[in-house]
Amino acid sequence: MNYTRVRYEKKDHVAYVTMDRPEVLNAMDRQMHEELAGIWDDVEADDEIRVVVLTGAGNRAFTVGQDLKERAQRNDAGEEESTFSSRGQAGHPRLTDRFTLCKPVVARVHGYALGGGFELVLACDIVIASTEAVFGLPEVQLGLIPGAGGVFRLPRQLPQKVAMGYLLTGRRMDAATALRYGLVNEVVPLDELDQCVAGWTDSLVRAAPLSVRAIKQAALRSLDLPLEEAFTATYPWEERRRRSKDAVEGVRAFTEKRDPVWTGQYM
Repeated sequence: MNYTRVRYEKKDHVAYVTMDRPEVLNAMDRQMHEELAGIWDDVEADDEIRVVVLTGAGNRAFTVGQDLKERAQRNDAGEEESTFSSRGQAGHPRLTDRFTLCKPVVARVHGYALGGGFELVLACDIVIASTEAVFGLPEVQLGLIPGAGGVFRLPRQLPQKVAMGYLLTGRRMDAATALRYGLVNEVVPLDELDQCVAGWTDSLVRAAPLSVRAIKQAALRSLDLPLEEAFTATYPWEERRRRSKDAVEGVRAFTEKRDPVWTGQYM
């Protein structure tokens, strides 16, 4: 695919995905969504990729979400207003409702992460933010809703009253507040951001890939299950992990005092 809105690079088992419209604060138009959908498909298909870093180009924004100028044009053309999820829209399923993506996604956030940008952050597994990061869901001020998961994920990731305060007012949240509530894993100065992200990706790449996928799938699928049912549910990636050579390789490498060699192969 020829990418015009996104940069996509792979190196040392890490995929780097950069939303690349800095002149409009990386606002997401239909073309960007379509390009991102192709990238997520490739991430899932490429076994060499173990972790993804998602970020925005430039020094002002991660992304401010939906391209509202394009949205206005579509409204003028009589297009029906969208609602929850990306069904029927460009790039479906988007990251925000691509619930089966098995590989961890790390958000590298600097500047504004607003609207759909904040919803992307909420859909990531690990979030590293600069001290200048700003989060918010301003849809209520625009006659819209946070339909890409913000309505659902924020009350799951924050205390309910806190989440409702941000959802119903569109108020913004600074990086320190996001850290205090556990919405981000670390907050660092901008000149330390890449090094901090690299520390996380290095740890993820060293981990057993099948274990990472099994843990992610089990953790997310069991969130709404009673604990007893969570223990007895079936998780496909765990079935693959426990029948793999990696399930014994890690212990063998430990006892032999060497680094494990992960293959993902079955016994």
